[in-house]
Amino acid sequence: MRIGRFLVVLAIGAGFGLSAMAQEDEPGCKDSALLTRMAGCSIADCSKSEFDAAEVQTSLSKDPRTKHVEGKVEKIHYTCTGKSALQVRRNAEAALHGAGFQVDFTGYDVPEHYVTAHKGAQWVAVVASEMTGDSSYVVTTVLTEEMKQEMTTDAAAWAAAIDQTGHAAIYGIEFDTGKATLKAESVKVLTEVLGLLQAKPEWRMRIEGHTDSTGTKAGNQTLSQQRATAVVAWLVQNGIPAGRLSSAGLGDTRPIADNATDEGRARNRRVELVKQ
Repeated sequence: MRIGRFLVVLAIGAGFGLSAMAQEDEPGCKDSALLTRMAGCSIADCSKSEFDAAEVQTSLSKDPRTKHVEGKVEKIHYTCTGKSALQVRRNAEAALHGAGFQVDFTGYDVPEHYVTAHKGAQWVAVVASEMTGDSSYVVTTVLTEEMKQEMTTDAAAWAAAIDQTGHAAIYGIEFDTGKATLKAESVKVLTEVLGLLQAKPEWRMRIEGHTDSTGTKAGNQTLSQQRATAVVAWLVQNGIPAGRLSSAGLGDTRPIADNATDEGRARNRRVELVKQ
């Protein structure tokens, strides 16, 4: 699983500060570590999610106008006194640029002004609206990362799939990034696979490793073979006769989902049990 590194930066553009709040902040809310507030503004509401999606503005004139980003999402809604939406936008541009972010889009479509920027895996989007001399704006930050696979299928469902189709995709067997070292959290799923094979002693199985399209073809094939071999080794060490098992690494040659999305790549990274 590839996890983006959280970049903690303090935006220091002119006009962004921590003083002169118009009113008290919503309890439990605080400024983003990536972009401080405009003076004279207060936090009306906020939200956080360990994994969610956001649409950030990237154009006003062509489709798609937004970019879909997924990961750790934080949204902070400010209300301001005596600040124009343009003032908020220009300050956000300067602050983000000064902090080393690439400004991907800036523009306005009355009554809203937009700034979208990113630095590595970290995205920041600001949308400001003006209301008769006052304004409000929303800062959305997204640390792009892949969803942690938490749902697994039980052994009974795998057995049914194998009976019907001859194979079953197994999720939840996790490895260190770029390696064939099994993570400790994989033991639960491996134990279910072990129980399935113990309940079906007549089955001979090929353990297949599959990757997403990230990396080279040769590298993916080698890594998938090493990971399949590691699964076989674990099963043999825990009592399954070696003669019942074989391994194969198929790399990214058999995708079952779109490699252009994080969700699709997560589905393609899998171990399969194939009845022989």
